[in-house]
Amino acid sequence: MKDTNKLLYLLLFVLALAVNFSGLNIKFFTDDPALYASIAKNLLYKKEFFQLFTYNTDWLDKPHFPFWAILLSFKLFGVSVWAYRLPALLFFTLSLVYTYLFAKRYYEWEIAAIAVLIVMTAQHILLSNTDVRAEPYLMALITGSIYHIARLEEKFTLKNLFLAALLTACAIMTKGIFVIAAIYGALLGQLFFQKRLKQLFQFKWVALLLLTFIFTLPEFYALYLQFDLHPGKTVFGMHHVSGIKWFLWDSQFGRFVNSGPINRKASSGSIFFYLHTLLWAFAPWCLLFYYAVYRNIRQIYLKKQLAEYYSLTGGLLLLLLFTLSGFQLPFYTNAIFPLFAIITAPFCINQLSKYGTRFRLIGQWVFVILLPIAIILLNFFLKPTHDLFFAVDCVLFGVLIFLIPARVRNASKKVFFLNCAAALFAGFYLNTIFYDNIIPYRGQITAAWYISQKPFDQFHIYTLKTENNIFQFYCKRPVDFVPIEQFKNFKPKGNSVFYVNQQSMDYLVQTHADFRIVKSFINYPQENILPEFINKETRYKVLSRVYLVFK
Repeated sequence: MKDTNKLLYLLLFVLALAVNFSGLNIKFFTDDPALYASIAKNLLYKKEFFQLFTYNTDWLDKPHFPFWAILLSFKLFGVSVWAYRLPALLFFTLSLVYTYLFAKRYYEWEIAAIAVLIVMTAQHILLSNTDVRAEPYLMALITGSIYHIARLEEKFTLKNLFLAALLTACAIMTKGIFVIAAIYGALLGQLFFQKRLKQLFQFKWVALLLLTFIFTLPEFYALYLQFDLHPGKTVFGMHHVSGIKWFLWDSQFGRFVNSGPINRKASSGSIFFYLHTLLWAFAPWCLLFYYAVYRNIRQIYLKKQLAEYYSLTGGLLLLLLFTLSGFQLPFYTNAIFPLFAIITAPFCINQLSKYGTRFRLIGQWVFVILLPIAIILLNFFLKPTHDLFFAVDCVLFGVLIFLIPARVRNASKKVFFLNCAAALFAGFYLNTIFYDNIIPYRGQITAAWYISQKPFDQFHIYTLKTENNIFQFYCKRPVDFVPIEQFKNFKPKGNSVFYVNQQSMDYLVQTHADFRIVKSFINYPQENILPEFINKETRYKVLSRVYLVFK
């Protein structure tokens, strides 16, 4: 490989890392990240470690590992949005290391570099590294677990046994036991297709299971301490709720059939959900990924050996479980994008058939052209207040699209580099311009800043909806929850102020509740970004207000 190509890989890697970190300090726009940050903030303020609270009430939904990581960050750097995102982005970086190490072990250096860039430029990864949930943690933990299990399968060492067990346990303490479908499914697929299933009965795999269970004990202890030890607590409107049972069953199999205490009635459960979701979430690599899966399955059908089976079986097995689940969300697949990248990477530059080469070029040129056009149109309708970052974005993209054809002769490598450049052009715009222009319409933030002023220091703060977590996070003092149905008869202790969104305000007016408005704030009331909201000329049509009220 020419030195110029090596420099291009390095340049794109540095730019991609910068773009992925560029949203580090963006204020929260969606509710889930603000909820997780608020829970970690409560751990810090309550000097707790094992028990999770929101609005000063017990919380049972997600396992503890991400909250422990965020808590550590808050202790080191203070409570802020960037301190919330930092540990997730460090785990994202670790996932790149493991993607490289794994791919390099079974393929050549260039394939490993391509796999890393695919992960860094997938559109939902770029979005999720700003809208941080649990997936960046899972990307590193799942990929790292599979890497060390693959090393352990080749040769037993205490180091790989320890790291495989530790990373698997942390993955379980991040999302639950379903993650082992990808981790152990990858091993099972490798041994099955190599006709070595008998090796599953070796002592090292028993030791791995035992050590993984030991490393998971902090999660069981935390759940026992908060819930099983106190059967009188009310959780999900019920008493005698076992945290351990929830962790092992309701949070996993209950969600799988969408029948647990937390479910999504609007979930379609369509078997095609992730097929069309990946078209944008794994863009600009989705079409090539579909082709790579088809070619790999065809090779298996023809009884031809693959370089490895870990990434294919681990990734597809968990994708299948997501597909069959009644609880489907777009960001779930992010956790296995490193595996998808490893599947896709060889098909970016390896020699293909005549039709395969044509499909590869068309499938990538589509995004090289469409992504920049989409961003230019978005900028036209958004009409941002400042154009500096857009100018920087255009200059960087212009330099890349001039540099790449001038330095790269190979057609498949050329279109790969151009695809990376187009993806980074889109990601940089979203992180530095788009979010910066829409977040001022989040009334929860301005309301929280207003009520955190000194004149309100002695006031008790309440909210009437548990989905007001952006408000909860940005408030400098604890926020309690009062169900809206109880507002009329609620007797606050001392001076109190209530955060009320437009929907709640309409309810209070209709029920003739007694209150006085302190101040109102402009607000965009939903997380889905509608075209009318993007268009500056029609934005006013979809805006509402939020309120701070006295009772």
